[in-house]
Amino acid sequence: MNHNLNRFLCLSAALSTAAACVYAQFPDSATPDATSTTATPVAWVYVSYAPDIKVSNTHRIAGFKAWANGSMTVMTGSPFNDDVGSIAVNGKYLMAASNTGAYLETYQMEAGGGLRYIRRIEYGHFNGSNDCGAAGPISFDHTGSWLYVHEFDATNACTNTGVASFALNKSTGVLSYLGFSSDGAFPGSIKTPSLLGNDVDGYSANDSACMYYSIYGYRRASNGMLNGFPNVNKNLPTPSSSFPGYVPNLAIADPTNHVAVHMSPADPPGCVNLPPQIATYTADSSGYLTTTSTYSNMPTTLVLTPYDMRMAPSGKLLAVGGQEGLQIFHFNGASPTTHFTNLITTAPINLMFWDKTNHLYAISQSTNKIFVFTITPTGFSQAAGSPHTLPSPVALIVQPR
Repeated sequence: MNHNLNRFLCLSAALSTAAACVYAQFPDSATPDATSTTATPVAWVYVSYAPDIKVSNTHRIAGFKAWANGSMTVMTGSPFNDDVGSIAVNGKYLMAASNTGAYLETYQMEAGGGLRYIRRIEYGHFNGSNDCGAAGPISFDHTGSWLYVHEFDATNACTNTGVASFALNKSTGVLSYLGFSSDGAFPGSIKTPSLLGNDVDGYSANDSACMYYSIYGYRRASNGMLNGFPNVNKNLPTPSSSFPGYVPNLAIADPTNHVAVHMSPADPPGCVNLPPQIATYTADSSGYLTTTSTYSNMPTTLVLTPYDMRMAPSGKLLAVGGQEGLQIFHFNGASPTTHFTNLITTAPINLMFWDKTNHLYAISQSTNKIFVFTITPTGFSQAAGSPHTLPSPVALIVQPR
């Protein structure tokens, strides 16, 4: 195994002794199931991290094989010496936003999950002569044919945020620029759009101090370009008599035509001291959202400051992560979302992804942890070896196998 990474990766399960950390001796290729010698990973997990932030801000990619019981082992060749931030996968390629310039890097995921560099494209000059723009989150559509890059200050005037669209040649890994759709008004979104099951309509949401806020809508053209369209939400949840309305924080689509929205009670331009709630929206054939959610039928969430929200592939479970930790809800399509768990960790959770075998992977930047949970509609548990310690994790992506 790579012993440089092994110095940093440790298991942080609570111990009865004074030892704070046991350094993990993850084998490069071993099955965690002692009864089988032919186990196949259920997912490849990639994490962008900084090995020693006090010495250098240079990042690397740690690669892991995830197993059926939720345990993880380090891939051969990990860490991969690529200084990148946000990452996305489509089954064949890993795309990454470079930390050393306005580049999108293409890597091929080889047998065993190892990464082989292919090429890069400079994205900064597409939006005007000022070379504005810095890549935030990146994501693929459901088919892995188009890549969407959320860019900050990316217009010709070096203001506002938006989504840049790229077409991927799946044979060569070459990206071709399609165009840029500005979010328009401040503050703009902080996430790439979450696409419905139709792979056409997408949504994101953001709020700034209950003063500037919106649900952002996008529609994909036949060539893959994501174009924004305004006033996508036709109505807001019905509030109680104690406050006048809601502002959206985050949005995530299910596999059909529904969208979960983390909402805060508010009195714009200001917030009110009440817990956030989860609203449910339904998209019509034109992509417009309507809701029958009300103050009385929306569940409250213990995550008051949300950073990420992710829908399970089944569309039946909703994970909400933020400063206060991680909470799971039952998502019920057009019907109201319902409570499932309290906080299953109180570590701040910044970014999460599901695999297709009931595992949720999450990074906590402030605690330098990678969490793995096994979650079904009837129960949950923390996976073997979780949480793992990795210094300064920045981004996470999961490739189901």
